[in-house]
Amino acid sequence: MPILDLKSQINSLVQLQTIDTEIYALREEKNAQPAEINRLQAAFEEKKQILANLEKSALDLQKQRKDQELELASKEENIKKLQTQLYSLKTNKEYQAMLQQIGDAKADSSVIEDKILEVFDQLDKSKTSLNQEKQKLQEEEKIFNEQNKKVEDRIREIDDRLAQLEAKRQQVIPEVEQKILSQYERILLNRDGLAIVKVTDNSCNGCNMFVPPQVINLIKMYERIVTCEICNRILYIEHEGS
Repeated sequence: MPILDLKSQINSLVQLQTIDTEIYALREEKNAQPAEINRLQAAFEEKKQILANLEKSALDLQKQRKDQELELASKEENIKKLQTQLYSLKTNKEYQAMLQQIGDAKADSSVIEDKILEVFDQLDKSKTSLNQEKQKLQEEEKIFNEQNKKVEDRIREIDDRLAQLEAKRQQVIPEVEQKILSQYERILLNRDGLAIVKVTDNSCNGCNMFVPPQVINLIKMYERIVTCEICNRILYIEHEGS
């Protein structure tokens, strides 16, 4: 039995599809936003880790310096003790041996002093790098916050627009018979948000496959809903529409 005023029903479905196409695209975009936020966060955390590594390196250098300064102080204390003992020795052999020991201790101290100077130089360079990285991170944080805000603002915009579209959708839905609406929404769900497509130059605009002339004649008769034999989407001919 032909559906009453099927042409009008098709026109309503086309209106509904226009709304649903935008809804589908916006929902896809919204669903992608958390991943974008995570990407921004990960990139920022990576930059923070660079600063953390530099800070750890600076602390390690400070520890090295303190350890070497303690070692140097111990060496110098030992040299003083040896020098004190020097004048209590009774034989020249003992005296020469003690001088050798003091000389070796001083040589060790000199090596430690060189290491301390080298660490001081590394600390100066580390301090410069740290200051540069801190300044860079402040700039990166500002950029990150701005980008993050843009994403959050966009999500709010999408939500507002989705609410508007849903309201428009509810205005169109009553114009469509329940059976046709159920068929439309089932296809919509299974065909990536595209349920009704026009036929252009004997081709389905949903899957680009050939639509036989007899199928086109069926569409023009408006006696029943006609679907594509390949993608199962509802077919219509635009110039026969409104």
